[in-house]
Amino acid sequence: MTQLWNFSGGVHPAENKHQSTARPVRVAGIPDLLVLPLQQHIGEPAEAVVNRGDRVLKGQKIADVTMGMGVPIHAPTSGIIENIADLPVPHPSGMNDRCITLKPDGEDQWLPLSPISDYRGMERDEVLRIIREAGVCGLGGAGFPTDIKLRPPRDRKVSTLILNGAECEPYITADDMTMREQADEVVAGLKIMAWILRPERCVIGVEDNKPEAVDAMRKATEGTQIELAVIPTKYPSGGEKQLIEILTGMEVPSGGIPADIGVMCQNIGTAVAVARAVFEGKPLISRIVTITGEAVREPGNFEALIGTPVEYLLEQAGLEAERVSRLVMGGPMMGYTLHTTAVPVIKTSNCVIAATAVELPAPPPEQPCIRCGECAEVCPMGLLPQQLFWHSKASEFEKAEHLNLFDCIECGACSYVCPSSIPLVQYYRYAKGEIRIQKAEQLKADRARERFEARQARLEREQQEKEQRRKERAKAAAEAQAKKQAEAQNASAEGEATDERAAKAALVQQALARKKAKADTAKTDADVPAGETPDIPDLEKQLAHAQSKLATMQGMLDDAKAQQADNVDKLERAVAKNHDRVKRAENALADARKQLANQTESQSTD
Repeated sequence: MTQLWNFSGGVHPAENKHQSTARPVRVAGIPDLLVLPLQQHIGEPAEAVVNRGDRVLKGQKIADVTMGMGVPIHAPTSGIIENIADLPVPHPSGMNDRCITLKPDGEDQWLPLSPISDYRGMERDEVLRIIREAGVCGLGGAGFPTDIKLRPPRDRKVSTLILNGAECEPYITADDMTMREQADEVVAGLKIMAWILRPERCVIGVEDNKPEAVDAMRKATEGTQIELAVIPTKYPSGGEKQLIEILTGMEVPSGGIPADIGVMCQNIGTAVAVARAVFEGKPLISRIVTITGEAVREPGNFEALIGTPVEYLLEQAGLEAERVSRLVMGGPMMGYTLHTTAVPVIKTSNCVIAATAVELPAPPPEQPCIRCGECAEVCPMGLLPQQLFWHSKASEFEKAEHLNLFDCIECGACSYVCPSSIPLVQYYRYAKGEIRIQKAEQLKADRARERFEARQARLEREQQEKEQRRKERAKAAAEAQAKKQAEAQNASAEGEATDERAAKAALVQQALARKKAKADTAKTDADVPAGETPDIPDLEKQLAHAQSKLATMQGMLDDAKAQQADNVDKLERAVAKNHDRVKRAENALADARKQLANQTESQSTD
């Protein structure tokens, strides 16, 4: 017999479970319209992979999570995608969220399935991929993706795998009826998860107020090494941490997870979904939902398609609308009030209570705390609810967090026993929400500051690099200029004598130029007709022009010597040539003056 332990605190509220267990699970059928929210699990919301007007088959993927943590969503039946818009969803806020609306065509045509008969011959990662692609997530709590939960860190070996069949919340009997009617599928799913994790121990925990479920599970586990532990009925024994303490005697550390102590919990409905995903190839498109309360004539459990409107299920259970005082999604301890019946069933929906005013009366007005301490006595987590209440109400969130506010599982036991009718859980939820918002804003501010500092550092680095490049360019230019000036000075000082062959060639050229100049002068003298008076002003003008051009060329030569040593030779040849021209012009002018003087002297003699 499995050894059991106890946990501190806890309460014994009225169970009210017999109303919904008198009938077998009924198939709800296909409603006229299915509404499929894109956020049905913890993590990132899924993104639609279909468009308005598309026809889809039963089991076809219509939304998926490509970035971050999450699982896909599938079409619960065949039909036409009618719209993708913001619609009411089951959430305590009562706000709308993005949803895909599917209009069934009545054919209920399946997509081709790929069932697996022998998963043991496959790789574990492949089986985990199948579970993920089937959209399986935790059906008993917040909807944590099952494939991620079945892949714990390598340094955290799971030694005990627990299947949670306690279902301690009043009114809810979905897991109870699942164990009664689908015990073989429950065990099959547990075996798959055990094959993936390889734990040393597998145990199914069921409260002793479910004798039919205990008998069914005992029969299904015969011949296996799976333990069946029947635990005392006490709320909240179905809480993950409380059930672990009952079955193992170990406590999950504050701020930790069960894997930290080598334990993992899975839900009864999750095990069935895993079995169907592997052995039948079917994605998670339906679940068992409890419809109960005194305002329905035929309370019970329904196999409902994901996306079925609550209004449709209430009609199936025979809702007496005039008697309804309050609609609650979930149980009376941890559930929340629905503001409309148009909200759909999602993967984590397990119960809808149509309560009358007598059954769930409106809470009395909040009174001042009398410091009775009853809330601390029933807290299953060993917290100090009174202090948490004061700090939360005073917006002293750091003090509340210091008192392990986030260890609170929001079971509602403290509110249940409070004689002052203080809605303690609501204060804790408010404080948690504010802390999360502050942390998100702080994280956003830190990231913005990091981006700003990184940008400033980058700009400063770029500026330094730019300044360094400018200095290097200036230094290179100065060195080049100095080099050119040095070369020009060397060329000017040494002239053409640095190259003997070039000097000889220059002398030869000068000699040829002088010879040519003499020949040109002689030709000029010969070309002047006898008795013709030379044009002295024109010759003077030519001389002035030649001298001006010589001065210009000389200046260019000086500039070239100072800046561009490569053009010195060329300019020097040009200057020499102009020297020759000036010389010829001077000689021509001298000859002309001499001739003019001779003519004048001859005329005077005559």
